[in-house]
This record gives sequence, C-alpha cells and structure tokens, in this order.
Amino acid sequence: MRLPVSFYQGKIQQMQAAMDREGLDGLLILDANNVNYAIGFHHIPSERPLGVFVPKAGAPVLLVPQLEQENAADTWVTDIRSYFEYPGEEHPVVWMVREAGVKRLGVDTLTVDVFRLLPEGVEITTLVERMRWIKSPEEIALVEQAAGYADYCLEMVREHAPAMIRDGGTELDILKFCVGEAAAKLRREVGERFQLRGAAVVGTVHSGPRAALPHGSPMARQPQRGEMMIAGIGANVGGYHAESGATFIIGEPVGDQMRVLQAAQDCNDAAINALRVGRTCASVNEAALAVLREYGFGDAIRHRIGHGMGLQGHESPWLAPGDATLLEPGMVFSNEPGVYRPGLDGCRTITSMIVTEGEAIVPSHFLRDNPPERRILPL
Repeated sequence: MRLPVSFYQGKIQQMQAAMDREGLDGLLILDANNVNYAIGFHHIPSERPLGVFVPKAGAPVLLVPQLEQENAADTWVTDIRSYFEYPGEEHPVVWMVREAGVKRLGVDTLTVDVFRLLPEGVEITTLVERMRWIKSPEEIALVEQAAGYADYCLEMVREHAPAMIRDGGTELDILKFCVGEAAAKLRREVGERFQLRGAAVVGTVHSGPRAALPHGSPMARQPQRGEMMIAGIGANVGGYHAESGATFIIGEPVGDQMRVLQAAQDCNDAAINALRVGRTCASVNEAALAVLREYGFGDAIRHRIGHGMGLQGHESPWLAPGDATLLEPGMVFSNEPGVYRPGLDGCRTITSMIVTEGEAIVPSHFLRDNPPERRILPL
C-alpha cells in the first residue's frame, strides 16, 4: 500500500520535463506537502527550512537541517546535504540556492523577506502545485480507500446515535464513539505503518441552531428531537484525504426539513453531473448552487460547492467563483451542498468526487446508500 520509489522517481521525471518547457534549470521545493509529493519524505515542518532540489537532469538532492539527517537517510534519495541551524549566519534558503548552483531556479514558495536575500534568476513557480492537481491511479486508490473509512464513520452515526441520544449522549459523545470505531477499523485493516505518513479519521458533529455554523464545533450538547444534526467526516490513508458528510433529522421531521435535505441531495447530484472534462471549476460550482437557489435557499448559501483534495484536505483547484481551471481526468474534489439558516438550523452533505474521461466517480457511498428518508434517526 505504500507508494513505491518508482512513483516518486516518475514524479521527478515529470517535474524535469515541465522545467524544460518553462525554461528552468532547476527546481527548489520548500513546501512540506510538495516535498512529500516529490520524494515521499514526510516531516513535521518547523522554522528550519527543508527542501528538495530537482535539477533539470539527474537525481534530486535533499537539503535538511542536521537534526533531520537520520530521518532523511531513510528515504530513497542518496544525495543528502545539511546545514547546522536556523537562522544561521547564512539563511538556510540562501544556502540551498547556492547549493543548487543553477542560473534560473524555480522555487515553489518564498516569503518576501527571504526573496529579497536571493540572487537574480530565482522565481516563484506553481509547477508542483499544478502537477498535484492530476492524481495518478496509485493516489486515487488511496483517496478511494480513505472515502470508505469516512463513510463507515457516518454509518456508525446512523446506527448508534439514536440510542446514545436517548441515553443523554452529547455531540462530543457521538463524535468520539463513531470516529473511534472508524479509526479502529482503519488500524486493523491498514496497520500502524501509515501513522507518520497520515492515517486518521477526524470529524465534527453539531446540531440544532448551531448547525447554521458552516464550521461549527462539537460541544457537550445533547441533540434534541426535531433538530437537524450535521456530521462531517474526513479520513486519510497514506496521507491522501477524502471526505463524507450527512445531515440527520433527530426523531421526526419538522417543518420543511425534508425539503432542505432533498435540496441538498439534488445539489449534490447536480455537482456530480457537472463534473466533466473541459468544464471550468467555476461552472461546476454555479451548476450545483443554482439548484439551491431554485429551491429558494439562495440566501442560505454560505460557501462554494467544493475544493480540491489530495495530500491536503483543502488544496487547489477550487470549485468556486473565479476559478477558471479546466477539469482534467484525475482531479479530486469535495462536493459540499450547504443550507444555513441562522437561529434555526443548518444542513450540509459531503461526497468526494473524481474526474474521469466520462462520468465522475464518487467513492463516497453513504449518501447514495442512504437517501434523505434513511437519514431520520428515530428516538
């Protein structure tokens, strides 16, 4: 299940081909997620810069603070160079640029103060970020596996939350139990070897009027009969993320709650249907949110329909206004219809979506297997 060395060697070759097209002589990768993507080295970022230099031809060089030397030696990269400490008499990034020794160097991220220290010929490039948009089959397999654990957590909510609420259970109780069950399943099936590389289940549960907060946090609050309760779950396997989420009705539906759930379902389906090669990210967002407006919930929209996912839970491109990125096979997105009515309630569902040459693949199955009527939790 661990991505093989050949995967990362292929990525280095792709970067070198892209450098040739962009007229770069080398690439210095500083962002921790981009480093992980390039060579599979996962580390805990600190103030001490750590980078990978990719020459236009040849093998990459891993540039690390000395305290990371032993960890760096566990990678497949054989050329490892180190500096003593930060900030140092010479800034570590200045040292890295000098070690690279090329005329035209692309760098993936720089602060203004460091950029001012660098010689001519250094420029910012989004080359690696754009490569990460298109997931390989190995990466997609990890996303699909992660989606399964997020779905399983939602199944635990649907199955166990009613009894827990009857017994006085709170949002925190429900979240702790259900995330714990999903995490235990992940550990049994994936094992501990992915802990450093990322293997986890996280989430939130919030209910009642607080469900109107798009980023609500769970509290020691017991969900009440007639309320809506949002459960949003994220999982990652091998460092790759997926999300699943659903809104449940506690007890019996009240007022227009079922209509709200159906509006979210239809919005979800519209996003999936719009996710086609050649369309822009912004057009998918508009096609999906138009459904909520048709239902009369335009004033209750608080955010875009989705965002990219991969090594980060939130990464570009964005299914949002203003993103003109054209969809390509291998892109992975969240799909998050939301209806938020302050002082009353809120509803959000989440699926993960994968762009293909044809119809989108949806590795999140909970909403498909549990239509709105199956999201009523009887008390």
